[in-house]
Amino acid sequence: MIRPFRHRASFILGLAASVLLLFSPKSKAEEVDLLLVLAMDVSSSVNYDEYGLQLNGYAEALRSPEVLKAIESGVHKKIAVLVTQWAGVEEQSVLVDWTVLQTDGQLNALAETIEYSSRVFPYGGTAIAEALSHAHHQFRRSPHTAPRRVIDVSGDGKISIGAALEPVRDRILKTGVVINGLPILNEEQKLDDYYRRKLIGGIGSFVEPAQNFSSFREALTRKLVREIKGVWYGV
Repeated sequence: MIRPFRHRASFILGLAASVLLLFSPKSKAEEVDLLLVLAMDVSSSVNYDEYGLQLNGYAEALRSPEVLKAIESGVHKKIAVLVTQWAGVEEQSVLVDWTVLQTDGQLNALAETIEYSSRVFPYGGTAIAEALSHAHHQFRRSPHTAPRRVIDVSGDGKISIGAALEPVRDRILKTGVVINGLPILNEEQKLDDYYRRKLIGGIGSFVEPAQNFSSFREALTRKLVREIKGVWYGV
């Protein structure tokens, strides 16, 4: 009669362990001040020299003391960033997955990764709506939580292929995500107006134009500082 008792005891212990595992709290997601997706245009309108300037601009902006100071001004003193490259309708790719930025070393590591990144798509149209949808999806994958979620789109042209932009933008805005834009005006001088009308949205959304790829770093630095601090002007 001893053996059945042992089997019964083992079954009860196993069942109890399963119940405890089922109802035990999951590990708490890391809290940061901001979830930021940086969506980089690599469509055909961006030649390889301009692509290099764009990578250098991202790297130098991340290394700037102003960006670190902005991060340190937050409640948690850290943010999480994901970087994508995008071009045509089916051409979106995560270049750098979710990365916490809290220290100068972490910022430098991300800057170096971006600076020496290969171009994922050598050519393709400008499918901004699909780039937005892809960027928005990345928030579901984040292992972090934050009171603010922002998509930061940089590019040098209007939509040339793919879905209409406004319906996708409006759907994303309903989820509480803010969309900002960094238009590069080297080919289309009024691209900033297009971004304001068609792309950006949400509380505090804004456009930070760069006159060309050479001035991209300065514009991106200003944009990152403003996004990280959550500062906006007007109502």
